[in-house]
Amino acid sequence: MVKVGIIGGSGIYDPSMFDHVKEQKVRTPFGTPGDSFIVGSMNGIEAVFLSRHGRGHKYSPTDLNYRANIYGMKKLGVTHIISVSAVGSLKESLKPLDIVIPDQVYDRTTKRVSTYFEGGIVAHISFADPFCRKLSDILYETAKEKYRVHNGGTYLCMEGPQFSTKAESRIYRKLGFDVIGMTALPEAKLAREAEICFAILATITDYDVWYEEPVSIGQVIEYAAKNEEAVKDILRRAVGRIEDTDCPCRHALEGAIATSPDAIPEKVKRDLKPLIGPYIK
Repeated sequence: MVKVGIIGGSGIYDPSMFDHVKEQKVRTPFGTPGDSFIVGSMNGIEAVFLSRHGRGHKYSPTDLNYRANIYGMKKLGVTHIISVSAVGSLKESLKPLDIVIPDQVYDRTTKRVSTYFEGGIVAHISFADPFCRKLSDILYETAKEKYRVHNGGTYLCMEGPQFSTKAESRIYRKLGFDVIGMTALPEAKLAREAEICFAILATITDYDVWYEEPVSIGQVIEYAAKNEEAVKDILRRAVGRIEDTDCPCRHALEGAIATSPDAIPEKVKRDLKPLIGPYIK
């Protein structure tokens, strides 16, 4: 059974995208998610939406409760997550209003908890390919039918909430990164630990500051809004193409839990049951 989670900014949420809409609050051992989950369906597929920053954009990228957000998706039975993300471009060929489906990520964050496995349990997942290839391919094939989209590329995830300095932006270009944003991590790591297929639909809003133009939140919001209809169109068509097929993402914890079951505290077992239940009794 496919159940698609969509994580995005408040601008992406539009009740007309969903049928049979209801709001649902989810409690997690990791605190409160950023907002209520919007539960409904799209093109006959069960879907769950979460406003990443909370409605009204209350939480900065650093302050997001990523663990609660992804845990809530897992608890609601989500099998695939599409993360909608506004990004800056680090290459002239990647133009504002283009769409990118990245296949790699580079972590420049410093203040975020990026794992569920702590407090008496250790797991080492494979993260060589951080985004689900099958889900990314569906997004790319769907988007290219109507929009200018780029397949692959490295998403540099910075801490924020400030934008880059010119020196940083120039270095990132020299290192060969493609786009820059603030929310891909630890979302992707936590989704992998939760054995949820995860891919990013990135919309370019600016050229970052290497292009000798200042980046403002006003411009980011303006260009994100311009891409809003395209994003909603891609989501509507893509969700119907997702199949419940076997995928490495769905087995990420197989052989990854290093801690002996009898050494794991009972509270940790209870808290992580939605994740480790198939492996640890």
